[in-house]
Amino acid sequence: MNINGYLDYINAPWGRLFYRLVWHNLEFINKKILDFGSGFGVTSNHLAKFNDVTAVEPNSELLEHRICDNRYEQIIGGIDNLRRMDNDSFDVILCHNVLEYIENRADLIAEFYRLLKHDGILSIVKHNKNGKIMHKAVFENNIDEAIALLNGENALSQNFGTINEYEIEDLKDCIAERFILDKVYGIRTFYGIQPNSFKCEPDWEERMFILECAVESEPVYTNVAFFQHLILKSK
Repeated sequence: MNINGYLDYINAPWGRLFYRLVWHNLEFINKKILDFGSGFGVTSNHLAKFNDVTAVEPNSELLEHRICDNRYEQIIGGIDNLRRMDNDSFDVILCHNVLEYIENRADLIAEFYRLLKHDGILSIVKHNKNGKIMHKAVFENNIDEAIALLNGENALSQNFGTINEYEIEDLKDCIAERFILDKVYGIRTFYGIQPNSFKCEPDWEERMFILECAVESEPVYTNVAFFQHLILKSK
């Protein structure tokens, strides 16, 4: 894992914009929230300003750089820690860019369902292969890797290794009797294929935030966004 590379990413304009776009659709107040795979705690810290947040992260190296301006509970661990928690413990569960690295997604999603209250919300952020192909072909001009992705190969993350990407359809068996898919948002629709030099302009972040928000719910754009943000409601 490239810890320094990940830190550089979250502090860059394009990293800050990613989190702003995710938070734009997570405006909760007075909720009990679980952030599973919390990383440096960027989202946990943000939501803890107005909510009761429990963060779970298995990688202790990431926690050495944890952001905790606002108070929240931090647990070092994984799914075994969830199994020790009571039923109906949370109003909201976050699982952002985590399922790509989990061997048994069905077990984890079942555990989320047990922990969520009735009508609770599960927020999943996932990589989108269509967006990855666009990024490889346009931003990186890496046509060979774009073709490999089209042929079913997995991409590599500079910071986390192999990304075992999946489609929304791949989750249907896991969620069918537990959740309703309420919303699908696209994230990094446009800015992932722009040169980074553009992103250092003084007002770039604000203008791009407006543009991304304007199309985030349109299927023609969500289908090609680099990330997809799924909002599911517990039955």
